[in-house]
Amino acid sequence: MALLEYIWLDADGNPRSKTKVMNNPPESLIHHGNIKVSQLPSWNYDGSSTGQALGNDSEVILKPCAIFNDPFRGQKNTKLVLCDTYLPNDDPHPTNTRYHANKLFNKGLELSPLFGIEQEFFITKNGWPVGFPDNRVDCPAPQGSYYCGVGGESAIGRDCVEKAFMRSLEAGLALTGLNAEVAPSQWEIQVCAHGVNCADQVTVLRYILMRTAEEYECGISIEPKPVSGDWNGSGCHTNFSTAPMRNVGGYDVIMSAIQKLQDRHVEHMAAYGKDNDKRMTGLHETADYNTFSFGVANRGASIRIPRETEKNKRGYLEDRRPASNMDPYVVTSMIFETTCLQ
Repeated sequence: MALLEYIWLDADGNPRSKTKVMNNPPESLIHHGNIKVSQLPSWNYDGSSTGQALGNDSEVILKPCAIFNDPFRGQKNTKLVLCDTYLPNDDPHPTNTRYHANKLFNKGLELSPLFGIEQEFFITKNGWPVGFPDNRVDCPAPQGSYYCGVGGESAIGRDCVEKAFMRSLEAGLALTGLNAEVAPSQWEIQVCAHGVNCADQVTVLRYILMRTAEEYECGISIEPKPVSGDWNGSGCHTNFSTAPMRNVGGYDVIMSAIQKLQDRHVEHMAAYGKDNDKRMTGLHETADYNTFSFGVANRGASIRIPRETEKNKRGYLEDRRPASNMDPYVVTSMIFETTCLQ
């Protein structure tokens, strides 16, 4: 017997999941913990309860697309199974942005697109960031001690985040770092992977964060600006490179890519996350929402060129515009399409 946690995204891009009992799993799963996507059955769920179907025709089809270790049940015969959503006629569901992203990445596999996504988030209690008084009038100490801070008054919610971080590693996610961020109970975890796999991993990271927060009776907010005023919002900074950018002569390729991103700035901003304009004010380490800019080591620019990239004349760029609630399939494929397929 195997226990498979099927995960998908609802109409608002939030992860949902349910457990499938597989009574006759492949021997490779039982003995070695190995199973292929092709060996997993399709399933369905009530799309009328997730904003993806009507009650009189409610079934949405789940098709497995990626498999991860299950860090919650923690056995060889348990897996997290990320799924695509499909209509009964086998067309991708209108909310299935992964399908279209994967098609775009398959057009340029030889370019080996690599993404490093920095997922920022707040830990919340009753829908409000932890560390901010419930009356929402009094304020905690100003920003300054929280970023990469230590101590109970600075690193708020560390136990929850550390547990989620370790579980994400157990799941097999390609994490590159973790740190407390600029505002109280704000944190960041970074994922680095190629093509559509990076967006898959960000999706599963969000799921693991939310599942872990359950144990603390807390939530995870990826809203871009959950607290107004003199507080940082949350982004999903997206570092990007291709093989030509990483090779000798790559700086010219990077500068060409930045020009292409500038030409489509308005289109990108419209797709980079709901309420992103509340975060991107030109303050708190953001560029102005309506104005494209770039610069070396400039965290107030739309695109940051790392100092090492300038020095080595090759490397990667950082798109600092995506909001924390961005759709990783839309953003990664859009950056790739704009810079490489046009």
